[in-house]
Amino acid sequence: MKKISIAFFITLTIIFIGSCEKDDICINANTPLLVITFYDINNTTIVKAVPSLRVGGIGHEFTVNTIADRTNLDSIGLPLKTNDVTTSFAFIKDSEDNDDDLEIGNADVITFNYKIIEDFKSRACGFVANYGNLTATLTSDADQWIQDIIITDTLVKNQAAAHVKIYH
Repeated sequence: MKKISIAFFITLTIIFIGSCEKDDICINANTPLLVITFYDINNTTIVKAVPSLRVGGIGHEFTVNTIADRTNLDSIGLPLKTNDVTTSFAFIKDSEDNDDDLEIGNADVITFNYKIIEDFKSRACGFVANYGNLTATLTSDADQWIQDIIITDTLVKNQAAAHVKIYH
């Protein structure tokens, strides 16, 4: 009887251990940010910071939380919408508020269009969104500080290098 109890216990233990699934831990499976680097229009090989830059999303919460607000930056990472194929941002140079708390900086609007490519990472991580066929359109205005936009990588799959160059 003792042998049967031990055999039964060992069998249950093997079944229990064999039915366990390994823990799924999600590491580094994030939707990439759109990386933008700013360059000097007069010498296109030199990176040039934008003074007191503020970037605001149009159509969702205005101030983008992936960059420091109103700082001098030469490179930024921006989130694109995962539920739409277009995202617009206001890039504000020399951003500050006047006495009435209204923005008085020079704003240019860029609209990014793309195709969403879902990429399954794992059961723990699920899907992340990558973006393909990236294009950019600058809305013209009378006081435009952005002179040119070059898409250097139409596939936004990682954040290792810049996808867009903006010349000012």
